[in-house]
Amino acid sequence: MPPSENELTAAVSGDTAKIVVISGTISGNTVVKVGSNKSIVGASGAALQGVGLRVIDVENVIIRNLKVSKVLAEAGDAIGIQASTKVWVDHLDLSSDQDHDKDYYDGLLDITHGSTYVSVTNSVLHDHWKSSLVGHSDSNEAEDKAITVTYALNKWYNLNSRLPSFRFGTGHIFNNYYYDSSDGINTRVGAQLLVENNVFSGLKKPLYSTDSGYAVATGNDFGDGENTAEAGTFTTAPYDYDLLDASAVVAAVSSAGATLSF
Repeated sequence: MPPSENELTAAVSGDTAKIVVISGTISGNTVVKVGSNKSIVGASGAALQGVGLRVIDVENVIIRNLKVSKVLAEAGDAIGIQASTKVWVDHLDLSSDQDHDKDYYDGLLDITHGSTYVSVTNSVLHDHWKSSLVGHSDSNEAEDKAITVTYALNKWYNLNSRLPSFRFGTGHIFNNYYYDSSDGINTRVGAQLLVENNVFSGLKKPLYSTDSGYAVATGNDFGDGENTAEAGTFTTAPYDYDLLDASAVVAAVSSAGATLSF
């Protein structure tokens, strides 16, 4: 139960398999690098304030049941995943505020540099400008075309953009609830998305393309908005999953966020 930023850094470093339980609040202005084979779990009420987690060049990482807030851009993303594989992000509450310039904070949850088998589930992303970026550059196709990310059963609100913004790679986005935000899902520069049974409320652009991004969209409730994305070819996810009808999504995500008890 690391009570300080330095002890957290020591606890999650290296590649030895370990479960690290965080209790209380750790504050600072930095990002902590996470080693391979780590499960980072928040006890009830655990929070990181101004302290982000960087998952870079590693594998087999789980991050669950934490509130992460107000990580300054000078430190990095709240959660940054780069060149990593087999990462599960679950039951997180990620936020900052929109009281500052859009570049005062960076991303809440950015997944870049060819990361694969990343799953983001049961989490809440809110009160932020640039929410979740997948693929960091239009010129990085060679690396980022391998990206594979799943977003399921998340709640997104009071966000400006990137819900997510997805370059290259393949993404599966299902049973998410989006509301009180500006732009929605942006499929870009060759991305292939499967977008299923999500609910959008109050978004003018719930699903749209930029520079030849693609999506197959089925069973979604777009509210007063519309899907303007170019039709894609990714029609079937390569795994089994339970797909809720869109009418059941709002109730299903009511327990999203750092709501578990450990």
